[in-house]
Amino acid sequence: MINFLIQFQKLDSPISSISERYLLVYMIGVLLIVCTLIILFFVVFQKRKNKLIIDKVKQQKAFEEELTNTQIEIQEQTLKNIGQELHDNVGQILSVANMNMSILNTQVPESIKESFTETKNAVKQGLSELRLLSKTLNSDVIANRGFVDSIKSEVERLNKLNLLKATVKIDGNPEYLQQPKDSIILFRIVQEFISNTVKYANAETFKIHLNFLDNQLKLSLKDDGKGFDQKTVQPGSGLINIKSRAALINADLDFTSKIGEGVQLTLKYPYRITE
Repeated sequence: MINFLIQFQKLDSPISSISERYLLVYMIGVLLIVCTLIILFFVVFQKRKNKLIIDKVKQQKAFEEELTNTQIEIQEQTLKNIGQELHDNVGQILSVANMNMSILNTQVPESIKESFTETKNAVKQGLSELRLLSKTLNSDVIANRGFVDSIKSEVERLNKLNLLKATVKIDGNPEYLQQPKDSIILFRIVQEFISNTVKYANAETFKIHLNFLDNQLKLSLKDDGKGFDQKTVQPGSGLINIKSRAALINADLDFTSKIGEGVQLTLKYPYRITE
C-alpha cells in the first residue's frame, strides 16, 4: 500500500507542475492584456485631451482674429466717415472761401494785396492737403488707387507739409500684390508707423522701400529719429496696432532700434490669392 502511494505521488507530480505553469502563463497573459488595455486607454485619452486643447486654441485664435477683424472694420469705417466729412463739409467751406477770395482779389487795395494773395494761396494749399488727407482715410479710395500709388501719395503729402523728408523706393513687380483688403492693411501699417515717427521720433528723414519679390513683399520703413531702447520701452497703441494688423495677414514683423539711431521696421508679407 505504501509503495502504491509513493508511485501515485510520483505520477501526480508532473501533472501538478504543468498545471502551475499553465496557470502562470494564464496570469501573465491576463496581466499583459490588462496593461495593454490601460496603455491604449491612456493613449486614447491623451489624444482626445490633446485634440480638445488644439480645438480650444484654434477657437481662441479664430475668436481673436474675428475680434481684430471687427475692430479693424470699425476703424476703417470710422476713418472713411471722417474722410467723407472732411471732403464734403470742411472741403466745401474751404472751396467757397477760395472762390470768394479769388473774386475779391481784384478789389483788394495794393497795400494789402501781397498779404491777401499769400492768404489766398494758403487757403488753396489747405484745400489741396485736405483733399489728399480725406483720400488716405477712405479705404475705398485706397483700394481703387492701389497700394503703391497710395504710398506715393502719402510720401507726397509728408513732403508738402514739411513734416519729414520722405522718399520711396520700389523694386520688383507690384502686380504680385493682388489682395485689396491686404493692401489696405499694409497701407494702414505704413500710416501708423509714419504717425509714430511724426509724434515721437523727432526725425528729419523717412525712407520707404517696397521690394516685390516672387513670393512675398518685403516692406522696409526707416526713420533717423532719436530711437529707443528695445529692452525697456513699453509698447504703445501704435505698435500694438501694427502687430495685430501684421498678424491678420500672416506677415512676419521685425523692429530694430537703438537710441540715437532711429527705428526700422521690416515686414515680410506672403502674397495671398484674391478671394
